Amino acid sequence: MVMPVGDEADVIRQNLDYHLAQGVDLAIVMENESTDGTAEILGEYAERGTVRLIRRTGHYDQGPWVTELARLAVEEEGADWVIPNDADEFWWPRSGTLKEALQGVPASAGALVCRRVNFATRPEDGREWWERMTLRQVESVNGMGWDLPPKVLHRAHAGIVIKKGNHRKVPPESGETIQTDALEVMHFQIRSYEQFERGVVRMGRAHEADPDARPRRAGRARRRQYQLWKRGKLRSYYDDRVVAAPDSGVVEDTRLRDFLHSLYASTERIGSGSG
Repeated sequence: MVMPVGDEADVIRQNLDYHLAQGVDLAIVMENESTDGTAEILGEYAERGTVRLIRRTGHYDQGPWVTELARLAVEEEGADWVIPNDADEFWWPRSGTLKEALQGVPASAGALVCRRVNFATRPEDGREWWERMTLRQVESVNGMGWDLPPKVLHRAHAGIVIKKGNHRKVPPESGETIQTDALEVMHFQIRSYEQFERGVVRMGRAHEADPDARPRRAGRARRRQYQLWKRGKLRSYYDDRVVAAPDSGVVEDTRLRDFLHSLYASTERIGSGSG
């Protein structure tokens, strides 16, 4: 699994614990100028040998960074599959473990296109985000209201390239790209106001640092939210538009909560799930 991260202290521990328990052999993580304790958490996993930690300064550049990590996974770590992930995404197998699901993929397949589903933000009540975020959107959409794009994972091959966002199919030389329902990506993008504001400001400043970049659909919602933050209106936007009411097109889905409860209870680490 490969991930560039920055200021993800509230979610990175659960992400690593979950995917390692699902059979991921190694996470290659690029940490980018975190100030919230993310780097220290990653250091714990690096000491155990379950994370290869790379530190990177400069403005976040997702596509090239993820491609760099993916090639390290192939060329130096002997990966069979490369999972380009984000800290707020959890790859859920329909049956068995993630590793078992990938072992059952036909040899002709070079990439899998997997459905992604959003979990609704819930009011903060003292519980951890993974305990209270159990409402899944019936129709998952992005910040602009468009259908949430899927994610792609890749069989390891020389010259692998990961496009920004990892939503696109791979070149045909890597094998057939197939749509599958054997895996689903659970997306927990907005977990608290503090985390939401930090992400908006981080992304907005990165866009400001690259004023010559052409407008792109990706990141457009974040840029609009950044303008709200600059006008002091982000908190009201969050309260009015982001936190979901129980009847706002959602269904109860406790898969991740139940998995993590079981995982932390079985390892006597229920407290360390707090991030």
